[in-house]
Amino acid sequence: MSRFEIIPLPLEGLKKITRQSFGDHRGFFSRIFCADELSAAGWHKPVSQINHTRTQKQGSVRGMHFQFPPYAEAKLVTCIRGEVWDVAIDLRKNSSTFLQWHAERLSLENSTALLIPEGFAHGFQTLTADAELLYCHSAPYTPSAESGLNPRDPKLAITWPLAITEISGKDGNHPMLNTKYQGLVI
Repeated sequence: MSRFEIIPLPLEGLKKITRQSFGDHRGFFSRIFCADELSAAGWHKPVSQINHTRTQKQGSVRGMHFQFPPYAEAKLVTCIRGEVWDVAIDLRKNSSTFLQWHAERLSLENSTALLIPEGFAHGFQTLTADAELLYCHSAPYTPSAESGLNPRDPKLAITWPLAITEISGKDGNHPMLNTKYQGLVI
């Protein structure tokens, strides 16, 4: 019996994962990750690391982060508190959806996660205060391979649902894309 509903999204390889929860008078049980079941969604590597973020202020933006190959990573992003607008951007050079983005609302209440394949940038905006996310990564964080796109880049034209209230200097200072940007070869 599958504990996940896997829903393909408009960007090839990007999947919405809805978890099945089982509850009673004590609370609930929900599986976050299962390698066997998520292989059908495209997750084929071991989980290399699991990260937890807490963002305190509503309207904050984190992102748009990625790692260059050979350290590119798939991510399974799950909101465990509050609500976020979770955004993935296709950076794969030869993709038919190159530089297109897709977003989903993630929250504990909707039991939804995004499975983001290698070759995508990822970021989010908090729709509530005190939002928390868990990320399963297929590759370890590699500082020399990290990069990002500017969340305010007009070429990306991300429609953030709220005014951006907080952004790190690092994220806000990523350069804007230019016509020479060729994307990632995965």
